[in-house]
Amino acid sequence: MLAITLLLAYWQHPLSLAAAALVQGAFAALLTYKWGLAPWWRPIQLLFPIALVGAHALRLPPALWLGVFLFLLLLFWSTFRTQVPFFPSGPTAWAAVAALLPSDRTVRLIDIGSGLGGLVLDLSRRRPGSEMCGIETAPLPWLLSVLRARLTGSRARFVRGDYEQLDFAAFDVVFAYLSPAAMTALWRKAQSEMRPATMLVSYEFTIPERTPDRTIPATAARRALYVWFF
Repeated sequence: MLAITLLLAYWQHPLSLAAAALVQGAFAALLTYKWGLAPWWRPIQLLFPIALVGAHALRLPPALWLGVFLFLLLLFWSTFRTQVPFFPSGPTAWAAVAALLPSDRTVRLIDIGSGLGGLVLDLSRRRPGSEMCGIETAPLPWLLSVLRARLTGSRARFVRGDYEQLDFAAFDVVFAYLSPAAMTALWRKAQSEMRPATMLVSYEFTIPERTPDRTIPATAARRALYVWFF
């Protein structure tokens, strides 16, 4: 980016600030493509400099931007490392997961990257005798999940942390709604830790190394649950 900035500064035909931002965004998007990052990073890289120019033109107070930064930090937290953005699943996915669970025994389920806790709270209501847990790295979604559970009297449990530190052997069902970038590492962990007669369930994203044992359409938007049995 520094090289592009210097090139634009000494360009014989000066560009407008908006045009310079577009050039920088296009170059960043190109680097994102060349380095093989997840495709959803490309529009972000393209539009971010343009958004900065637009925001600067609004002349908003600096405290507002600090507040926005802190909110996004608490919401997304380590997305830059995990490449897993905030993805809420929705009631239709929750119902599809509930239908998967065995009805003849109690179940220990963990939602890795539980977000605002919707799935865990819903399953805890449907299956009060089972143990429904969620784990989340981002502070704000985790805190809201805990508050929702307390305010509704739910037995759902939420912990803040990285699912990579969990032992999957402690659970009967592992549910994931992550991103394509995380699926290979998730499969390696599941292979090494999950017990016989347990299952891994992924919403929307499949595992390149292993064909699902079962695919269940979950929404009208052609999103599906993918299930692997151990």
